[in-house]
Amino acid sequence: MDFEDFIISPRNFKAETWQIGSRITKDIKEDSIVLLFVSDYRGAGGDAEVQDFTSVRKEFYKLSQLDFDVPIVDLGDLVSGKSVQDSHYILQEVLSACHYKRALPVIIGGSNDFAFSLFSTLNFHKKNINYTQISNIISLQQGEQINELTFLGKILGAKNFSIKNYHHLGYQKHLNETDSVRLIKEVQFDIVRLAEMMNSTEKTEPFFRKADLVTLNCDAVESFSEPFSMNPQVNGLNRREICAYMKEIGLSENLKSVGIFNYNIYSENQLNHQLLAQMIWYLIEGINIQRSHPKERHYELFYVLIDDEQYAFKRDTFSNLWYFGEDDNIENCIPCSRKDFEEAKRGTLNPRLTF
Repeated sequence: MDFEDFIISPRNFKAETWQIGSRITKDIKEDSIVLLFVSDYRGAGGDAEVQDFTSVRKEFYKLSQLDFDVPIVDLGDLVSGKSVQDSHYILQEVLSACHYKRALPVIIGGSNDFAFSLFSTLNFHKKNINYTQISNIISLQQGEQINELTFLGKILGAKNFSIKNYHHLGYQKHLNETDSVRLIKEVQFDIVRLAEMMNSTEKTEPFFRKADLVTLNCDAVESFSEPFSMNPQVNGLNRREICAYMKEIGLSENLKSVGIFNYNIYSENQLNHQLLAQMIWYLIEGINIQRSHPKERHYELFYVLIDDEQYAFKRDTFSNLWYFGEDDNIENCIPCSRKDFEEAKRGTLNPRLTF
């Protein structure tokens, strides 16, 4: 499919040879990282007019390329459709083209409901999806129209969607109705509160390790000076924490799609543009590190006795990451943290590991 009719190609920026802008191309390549910027905010109560992402690009292009090996593509800005459904359809076509080339699409901007398109397209190419979302809101509202309050219910409730695990991180109790939270817990999906994510990524890293799809609602990031997101919050992950989490997302062993939604593109604050640019950079750094890891891994096996029951933990000798279970196939073991292992030695097993 020819995308020229609904993607505006990015302008050229002058960049030094050491800067990431000097190696960015505009055509989808095999095994590349593909950036696509979206302006349709109708799902979050905004409009669909094409927005100018130049300020974000300028901040991103001037960052260091380090020793990155993975090709980086800036596809441009997606032109919104006449309806929200049209925008979703167009985006799904672009995403599919990326998946056919084993490229990893990173969708930036647009309202949080575009996570539905990322999941829907990935579901066509892969079954048993591991989906991790960072968002301060859990909403399972019903409705024909797709928006930021209904998209998750459509994903979890669709009969033709194949979801293996869903992890919801960054939930803030004071912003949510209890029914949606209760329903998520009843089907034994993981919910992690904001307080558990602050200061360190260690506890929540296991929820990213096997993720096929990760989406970030920028409302989960605290705003400073001027609103960072479409629904700005005084509480949320701070600037350092969100960059650390973007790197963790990139380190996922199975990552196939990423979405960064509800960013306040109407902001004129350079610091907001700078933060978003650096979030993208840390994501790319994580992806490059993960692809440099050796394919063959070795594991140390540890047994812990709790109430006469024996439980097995494994440690990856290269990455120092931990797993629960003793199956020879590591894919059948549950990602966990060293803290889970230490607590098991003290007689307490994380309930998540026994489901």
